[in-house]
Amino acid sequence: MDDIPEHQFELPPQPFKDNGDVRRVGFELEFSGIDLQQAVDTVKRVLNASIRHRTEAEVELISAELGKFNIEIDWAYLKSRATKESGPQEDRVWVDLLSRVAPLLVPIEVVCPPIAVTRLNELSPMVDALRKAGAIGTEESFISAYGVHVNVELPDLTAKTLGIYIRAYALLQWWIVDRHKIDIARRISPYIDLYSKAYLKQVLSHPNADMNRIFDDYLEHNPSRNRGLDLLPLLASIDERRVRNVVDDPKIKARPAFHYRLPDCRIEHDDWSLQVPYNSWLVVEKLADMPEAIADLSAKFLSADRQRPLLDISRTDWVETIDQWLKDHALV
Repeated sequence: MDDIPEHQFELPPQPFKDNGDVRRVGFELEFSGIDLQQAVDTVKRVLNASIRHRTEAEVELISAELGKFNIEIDWAYLKSRATKESGPQEDRVWVDLLSRVAPLLVPIEVVCPPIAVTRLNELSPMVDALRKAGAIGTEESFISAYGVHVNVELPDLTAKTLGIYIRAYALLQWWIVDRHKIDIARRISPYIDLYSKAYLKQVLSHPNADMNRIFDDYLEHNPSRNRGLDLLPLLASIDERRVRNVVDDPKIKARPAFHYRLPDCRIEHDDWSLQVPYNSWLVVEKLADMPEAIADLSAKFLSADRQRPLLDISRTDWVETIDQWLKDHALV
């Protein structure tokens, strides 16, 4: 196990996987304000990367230090048309036209490779350069709803570990939305729906759930990628057929990581960096490292719900409760 060097990003309480490797985190940034070519030129220059593959809608860059970066127009139709190697001349003209107007309608997306938590600061120059080039995030327009997705490897893939992270997030999801002031355009969009109260009560009531129960409960209540914390890629890495029997979505990419979709992208602000979305997840990491606290908070949540049998637990009251608890325990 290598010594951990100095870093700018705070490490999670468990920075290593069960095999001794440093855990990794991948980011996906959505923004507008610059076109695909400008984004490619910027990332290529800052990371000293080389182009390995290109279409009108997607470019693959290779950084010798960090790995493969994908930069793309986040528009499934355009990407599918652009991958056609041949076709009528009018098709190619149409794809070229769409690629030019797409930045006005859909975001550019930079998909970073999984990077060790000890090296995340190496992405900061890229973010700064994209900002200087004119990248604009969530606040660009009311309909933009651009965000940052954070893909976080787990320490291990046991039911015990997965369950404790799910319960930690379940206890915190309302607080995260309020504390980090998730933009209204994203909150009312269908892309980052929160877990229902029924699912929260289900997972908090069964702290010793085995993997079968974790699958059953999640797929029953969340048969969609569009969740603030999307578990489908993670579950698909454990049993892909079971996931696709319920949610046959080609966009689900199996990987042993949480797909945390909730954070805004505020790349246009000088004081914003990838530490902002990372730090909002870090609270989940810290609570997940406190199993006794999770048990106590779960009991409080369920007790408060039982006291309001006709109305369900008050979201406002719970946010106040969890906010004070986090402050009392110096987690924020």
